[in-house]
Amino acid sequence: MRLLLIRHGQTPSNLKHLLDTAAPGPALTPLGEEQAAALPEALADERIEALYASTLLRTRLTAAPLAARTGLEIVVRDGLRELSAGDLEMRGDREAVETYLTTALAWSDGDTGRRVPGGENGVEALARFDSVVAEAAATGAETVAMVSHGAVIRTWTAARAENVDTAFAAAHGLGNTGVVLLSGAPDSGWRVLHWEGRPVGPEEGGPREGGPAGESVGDAAG
Repeated sequence: MRLLLIRHGQTPSNLKHLLDTAAPGPALTPLGEEQAAALPEALADERIEALYASTLLRTRLTAAPLAARTGLEIVVRDGLRELSAGDLEMRGDREAVETYLTTALAWSDGDTGRRVPGGENGVEALARFDSVVAEAAATGAETVAMVSHGAVIRTWTAARAENVDTAFAAAHGLGNTGVVLLSGAPDSGWRVLHWEGRPVGPEEGGPREGGPAGESVGDAAG
């Protein structure tokens, strides 16, 4: 299965570099709407057969143009929502963002019992995302698009893909409507083919910004 993990379009909280993870969350900015509108053309070569989004408003708005172009229903699943910021919700200071991101990336490195203060731990977060991926795989669709969130996409990918590790995820951000393309299956494993359109390899370059959940650990908001 080809799995396209798509980060949502820009939101007002992204502009302020805030950890905004609670439901229903903000809508898109005008730029975010433009980014969402550009997705169907950007993904025109992909024969998407199933389209998923998280329960947060921004992902459903981002998925809407794809749904209109493909004629697919948006399947909304809570398992694709952003990693809960817990007690750090709506903070944008460096300490909060670094705590959030380093905790999430520790899960990718196997420390899944670690918990975001007042939020979830890695066992809970990875399991809920796994369940949606398994559901999509069970449909038999050859190409599935999931509109989700920066931190959970990076964390899950580093935890589950054989060729992307925690160091890569820490150094490489994911911009708004950035896409991580994987190939594989829940039972046989996953491999990242492209990260924001670039083949994954040792020559890969620096991070992309776009709010705390999408930026590298070193670029956390201050």
